[in-house]
Amino acid sequence: MTPELLTEIQEEASLGGLGHIFPADLYPFPRAAVLERWRTATDTIFADSDGLGFVAVAPPWLDALYVRPAAWGTGVADRLHELAVDALRAAGVETARLWVLEENRRARGFYERHGWYADGSTREVPFPPHPLDVGYSLTLQAERSRSR
Repeated sequence: MTPELLTEIQEEASLGGLGHIFPADLYPFPRAAVLERWRTATDTIFADSDGLGFVAVAPPWLDALYVRPAAWGTGVADRLHELAVDALRAAGVETARLWVLEENRRARGFYERHGWYADGSTREVPFPPHPLDVGYSLTLQAERSRSR
């Protein structure tokens, strides 16, 4: 998947799911910065074959998971999440990490349904209006032990 397509998917998903945090009329999507991020990323990226979404992994981080709004609720995110967790486990990660916007209730619910828990860490997002990111963790060691 090209950096341009990754940026397009991220923009569409962000505008669809984060408009209450980043109103587009006040805070235009930072397309140039996001495009540069994907041009220079060293993450392992898994993409949906239909261009509906992607997930980026940089152990121990699940670095990004974006799905076009038209595919929400179809299982695309579940499949991408599974690929990411499998890759993190294969990399020997015992505790995976991710950041999610505090006010992104949909994403937080998704991750919590998949066993992630808020770990008490927070950070300020660098893009205006500078909302808060909440850190989540997922213990992979226990999952690996259960499957034996």
